[in-house]
Parts: sequence; structure tokens; C-alpha cells
Amino acid sequence: MSPHATLSLDHFLDGGFDLRPQLAAHLALELEELERRLPLATESLAAAHPGAFDPKQAEAFYESGVGTGHLLELAAWHLSSADYIADTLRLQQQFAHGQVLDFGGGIGTHALAAAALPQVEAVWFVDLNPENRRFVEARAEQFGLQQKLRCFRDLEAPELPERFDTIVCLDVLEHLSDPSTQLEQFAQRMNSEATALLNWYFFKGFSGEYPFHFDDPQLVERFFRTLQSRFLELFHPFLITTRAYQLLSA
Repeated sequence: MSPHATLSLDHFLDGGFDLRPQLAAHLALELEELERRLPLATESLAAAHPGAFDPKQAEAFYESGVGTGHLLELAAWHLSSADYIADTLRLQQQFAHGQVLDFGGGIGTHALAAAALPQVEAVWFVDLNPENRRFVEARAEQFGLQQKLRCFRDLEAPELPERFDTIVCLDVLEHLSDPSTQLEQFAQRMNSEATALLNWYFFKGFSGEYPFHFDDPQLVERFFRTLQSRFLELFHPFLITTRAYQLLSA
């Protein structure tokens, strides 16, 4: 089966690119047990948070602390918010081409969809969590996309291109202790005509349901100052939090 036909928007809306059976198989769970766990995934992941910790420890926590809980939480979000996620995929279809970086790509929804686009040459999936990387590698192989999609821990891997044509970074920046520096790193790795698709949510929730998010006012101000000094926002018609940006001309 052609991946271009398989990973259509209709296929995503009809089960998140076969997410349930793939995740159940990956976690060695019966489908019934997976369905029981999915509604509890967000609370379970929040409960795993150790409370106040040094922001410098955040990277290590995401790499080794969240484990497979992050897979479940992300799966629950993508399945329960399929219409919203579908619009982010439509936005990606509009801009993605060439060499694509999916930074902090989670369960791989956007990386897989991008890899199936004929105008995309390669997708470079970067995620700290080894469980996420293993799952996305397995999904790519099942869809016959393993030649176009490769997984790495971080941007320092020497195999990655020096410059990208598209950068996708969704629901990640609020988890970083220094998102401004991440924006600068993106700017340095973008081709002159590249597009970055970004969103963020610097808010811990009305009831503390998002303890993983940073919300320090100074951090947020620095972020927006960097964003406004380095990037130009491009209009798109979708009513979603994701924005499209190109580099500001020197």
C-alpha cells in the first residue's frame, strides 16, 4: 500500500494513523487495557512529576523519567483532539518540503505525515525520550517510510543536515527551560526561505494540570522578544494555535 494514500487526512481522522493497534502492540497491551489507560494518561503523567525541580534537570527528566507514560498521554491527546490535529496536518501540507526537522515530535503523527508527502525529501525526527524514538521508528517501518524518516536524540547528531527547509515544533517550547535559545538555534538551522511551524503554551493550567510547563514571566517575555526580533509571521487560514514563520530579512 502506498504511504501517500495510507497517511491521508481521512486515515488520521479514522484512528490517528492506526495509533491504537500500533501502540498496544508496542507496549504489549491488549486493546481493552490500552483503552482503559488512555483516559487516565494525562493525570498519570502529571502525577509522575517530582514537583519543583531545578530547570536544568528538565532535560534528564524528559529523557528518562516520563518513560512510556508520555506515549500514552500524547496518544490520548491526538485521538481525542483529532479535528484540531488534522488542521495542523493541513498546515504542514501547505508548507512542508525538502528537508524537514520535527523537533520533539512525540508519537510521530506529524513526522509520518510529512514523510508521506512527495515534496518532502527527508524527515529528521528529534526527541529526547528513547521510548518515543523507538515507537516512531516502528511506525515508520510499518508504513514503509523508514527510508525517509530517521530518529535522533538531539540536534547535535552529525548526520543531520546543516540547514532545514521546514521546522516543525509543536507542544514543545513550553517544556524548555530556555525556549528563547531554542528559537535562536532554529533560526541558525533554517534556509533563507525555510518555514517554521511553532506553537507554545506557557501555562501550568488552572488547577496545575500541566506541571511540566514553564510559565515564568521573564522567560515568556524573553521568548516573545526573540520571536519578534528573528521571525516574520505568515498568515494561514486555520483556527489553531500553531503559527507559521519565516526568518526576518537582515
